[in-house]
Amino acid sequence: MRHYRPKSRLLALGSAGALVTATLIAGTVSTPAAGVDGRTGRVSEALGAGIAAARAARAGVDWQDCPADWGLEKPIQCGWVSVPVDYAKPNGRQIKLAVDRIGNTGTAAERQGALLYNPGGPGGSGLRFPRRVTTKAAVWAKVAKAYDFVGFDPRGVGHSAPLSCVDPQEYVKAPKADPVPDSEADKAAQRKLAREYAQGCAERSGAMLPYMTTPNTARDLDVIRAALGEKGLNYLGVSYGTYLGAVYGTLFPGHLRRMIVDSVVDPSRENIWYQANLGQDVAFEGRWKDWEDWVAANDAAFHLGTTRAAVQAKWLQLRATAKKDPIGGVVGPAELLSFFQSAPYYDSSWVPVATVFSQYAAGDTQALVDAAAPDLTDTAGNISAENSNAVYTAVECADAKWPTDWRTWDRDNTRLNRDYPFLTWSNAWMNLPCATWPGKQYTPVEVTTHRGLPPVMIVQSTRDAATPYPGAVELHHRFKGSRLITEKDAGSHGVTGLVNPCINDRVDTYLLTGGLDTSDVTCAPHATPKP
Repeated sequence: MRHYRPKSRLLALGSAGALVTATLIAGTVSTPAAGVDGRTGRVSEALGAGIAAARAARAGVDWQDCPADWGLEKPIQCGWVSVPVDYAKPNGRQIKLAVDRIGNTGTAAERQGALLYNPGGPGGSGLRFPRRVTTKAAVWAKVAKAYDFVGFDPRGVGHSAPLSCVDPQEYVKAPKADPVPDSEADKAAQRKLAREYAQGCAERSGAMLPYMTTPNTARDLDVIRAALGEKGLNYLGVSYGTYLGAVYGTLFPGHLRRMIVDSVVDPSRENIWYQANLGQDVAFEGRWKDWEDWVAANDAAFHLGTTRAAVQAKWLQLRATAKKDPIGGVVGPAELLSFFQSAPYYDSSWVPVATVFSQYAAGDTQALVDAAAPDLTDTAGNISAENSNAVYTAVECADAKWPTDWRTWDRDNTRLNRDYPFLTWSNAWMNLPCATWPGKQYTPVEVTTHRGLPPVMIVQSTRDAATPYPGAVELHHRFKGSRLITEKDAGSHGVTGLVNPCINDRVDTYLLTGGLDTSDVTCAPHATPKP
């Protein structure tokens, strides 16, 4: 399940040493460079990243008005940063990454540099980040006075050499098979779909698949930093963006100035990514129950039952109805899950999802069809959805080695589904292409503290479904000098954008002054949604 806030040849290197030291902005290579392999012409990826950063520092970014169809209003500006597909061949094939920015709203004297953002995924676009300024998002007003807000499409995403694994209109077609199998034949059919999806990634995006890794995206992030003229990176990462930040902090500790990670992926090697997805299944069940409790407590508004059990019975009844006869001909159990899972993801979805559920229970089926069915006329949205899933799959499959024996998947998901049925099988099928992945699979980076790493702010709610709380504790242990801010008894995924002064004030203080509390902090939850 997505970790959101839910695939040439070397030219003459010239003087690698001169390139790496060409500019202070390019930074220093954090790990020993192995030089050039005379047989293959390859260099260490650390050296390649330094070469690419030095080149980007000299080139800068040619900022222009954004293309009209990107939906980014003035004064947001857009540009491109070139990065090598393969950092071991830094002068080989290049791709262009889309970046955008809005300048700080304060004075020149108040400006502290650029704040880069990644929303998660993998597969999420960060280009809407500067709109937090144009839309006057109050919780970011103080930070916006001091920082340019900079977003980017990571490699493979959106406008940055986008990946695709299947025709987008086919990808969104509904109804899809019920993700919860009734028989071995159902499992066999899903396994066939997963194999075909993996093969589609190879056919449509195969040249990029070996390079679609989190470490390469971290190297891209450092090249963007250099292109912006920033000696030290200021970074906000949410969800998967926390893992990107953790890997960046490990590879480039001396290039970081300030970093906030919000809703944290457990970065331990054994968790990336197979175990991470099993952990989500447990956490989603817990947050689903939180939402059902809230719906029951607000029965006067929703009329779905006064207890969790009553609301769950209504959900199971809806699911059975949609399985027997898809609602509106297009909304079956898979489509229901795609819509309803936004409630355990985000508190902002609690009221909208409960409202649609309530309308359905009262006899209005059209509201549910409108909310949960795909829109085949929205070709741009469907292209984006397919691309996002392609990048999610490509990065997670390439970042780590996955079980290839179906018996492992069957055993683990059958066991989990007994107690955590809300998401388990759906999540399994989403990730199963990694079992037959046609691209190279790597060993994850060992996330740890190296010399030069500044104090990092870690923000996490205790009942987060997509990135369970222990992940934040794990990163806190690994990053020495970090501070953990815990939002207790809350579970909305992505905390820093919510109104909670206990958290907002600390985010402002850290980004504006570098100051952190002398010890970890526990905050009360943000306000519960009201019907």
